[in-house]
Amino acid sequence: MQKKLLQIVLALVLASGLQAHAQNAPKDSTYRRYYIGSSFLMLGNFSKVNNPEYIQLNVGYRITPKDVVSFEFKRSIYSWPIGIPFGPSFDGPGLNYPGHARILAPTIGYQRFWWKGVYTSVYALNAFEKYMDENKKKIGNGYTLYVNFHAGYQFKFFKNCLFFEPAIGCSYWPVRTNVPESFKAVEARWPNYFIQPGLHFGVNF
Repeated sequence: MQKKLLQIVLALVLASGLQAHAQNAPKDSTYRRYYIGSSFLMLGNFSKVNNPEYIQLNVGYRITPKDVVSFEFKRSIYSWPIGIPFGPSFDGPGLNYPGHARILAPTIGYQRFWWKGVYTSVYALNAFEKYMDENKKKIGNGYTLYVNFHAGYQFKFFKNCLFFEPAIGCSYWPVRTNVPESFKAVEARWPNYFIQPGLHFGVNF
């Protein structure tokens, strides 16, 4: 899965680079205060290995042209320790949980534009988790607070009607409660952070 995802990420970023000149065009006179969007990471749902069943919906409001607040809703499942970095161990056999977790995650975020399309952002993701064993029987509920940091660039298209935001992000979870002991044993060897690409897109209005 990680190889396919990384290939998709590279292809999208390279394609966006060809459109970089769009940022040098004259500023559009229409100021679009709201947006709705999602993430290209949902393409991971085409994987047949550890399919995340990932859904994401983003809604944003521009307080100023440089300051943006957003609300995101995410839903997914995962069956391997979330701290495993991309590499040989990612999706590796024998590293999965004895079951899986399903999360519902309302998220609030703040984004700051610094120069042209360059931005940084921070998100607080509240993951309410339901843990299932290998027989798909519920074995507990938990909660994890994820703090996500992104740095990236926003590409604008069609007079600022559409945008695409490739980024690099770091997810860190300082709070993680009620994890079943069988899951804790598997994830104990991995860190409580994860570095990954960010691939948001959206429609402005």
